[in-house]
Amino acid sequence: MKTQMKPKTRFIKSIVATAKETQTQMPWERGATRMASIARRRAALMGNLRTA
Repeated sequence: MKTQMKPKTRFIKSIVATAKETQTQMPWERGATRMASIARRRAALMGNLRTA
């Protein structure tokens, strides 16, 4: 006879599996991308201020 997994155990296992396969970048890992984005926003803002 096969025992069934309790719902709480199954939920925890699914969370752990998702955490292992998901790769989230931390703020300090995306420095160049973040700085480029900030520079684009600043350039756009400065362009809007000059035309106003």
